[in-house]
Amino acid sequence: MKVAERFGSGHRVLVTGGAGFVPSHLVDSLIARGCTVVALDNFVTGSKENVAHLLDRPTFTLVEADLSDGLPTDHPALAERFDAILHMASPASPTDFAQLPVEILRVGSVGTLHLLERAVADGARFLMASTSEAYGDPKEHPQRETYWGNVNPIGVRSVYDEAKRFSEAATMAYHRYRGLDAAIVRIFNTYGPRMRPDDGRAIPTFISQALRGEPITVHGTGNQTRSICFVEDLVRGILLLLDSTETGPVNCGTEHELTMRQLAELIVSLSDSDSEVTYVTRSSDDPEMRRPDLTLARELLGYEPAVAPEDGLRRTIEHFRARLG
Repeated sequence: MKVAERFGSGHRVLVTGGAGFVPSHLVDSLIARGCTVVALDNFVTGSKENVAHLLDRPTFTLVEADLSDGLPTDHPALAERFDAILHMASPASPTDFAQLPVEILRVGSVGTLHLLERAVADGARFLMASTSEAYGDPKEHPQRETYWGNVNPIGVRSVYDEAKRFSEAATMAYHRYRGLDAAIVRIFNTYGPRMRPDDGRAIPTFISQALRGEPITVHGTGNQTRSICFVEDLVRGILLLLDSTETGPVNCGTEHELTMRQLAELIVSLSDSDSEVTYVTRSSDDPEMRRPDLTLARELLGYEPAVAPEDGLRRTIEHFRARLG
């Protein structure tokens, strides 16, 4: 199935968390389509550097604000109607879970409700960025959208898992009872340029350690798996869902499943590093495996990831090499 482009020239789009890793790449693609884009960010984890190249564009506006406090409608860029709203805002790494738990809960609950009300008022298409964390430590493999998950509601990861699950429930409530044109995408492990080197996720951690010649710290035995998706593929999938009339939830990612040990060894090889792989205590509630079932994305959206792990990791390593000097 081929999805026709629905949002482009003449359309106004709001992207929350727009200076973050994945959202900034989405902003780039929307600007390239001809959309007028407003990026909202409080810069708790986002960076102005990620959108600095867009600041002189007449079709781009960056607004500093905390979504959890509501949208500042006195700002001219936020006063006008939006055709689409992409809710991408939330700290999303294990480090953030420990350091920003209340902020994560607030943006996933109060922040989501603020945006849903605005989307209804504007008659906008609303896209909610959910996560594979909704499946918790899955007992089903690969994970289909019909799987309800295995989440510890009081674990260290629960602030993120449950905030996203609440966001999904709120989005569906507004869709069913308020007539909102809504979509939910469940994002699997994504990597690429603009990731924070110190955000605690495996790929930026392994790359930073490899480039510095430090030991690569793999948690546990390293046998736990993740399916890694280059940000370019993810953005294409999100925009296909945005353009469609589908509600979802729809998984988006790749089936390139690697153990953490394999991932560490691949990064060492691709970065020509002398680092040795070492093992440290595994963090609490760390999922044993992750791989999306992409059947729905293929059938409903015509989605097919294209970037091989080796190619995507090389591009990411070069970005980190330049950033770390």
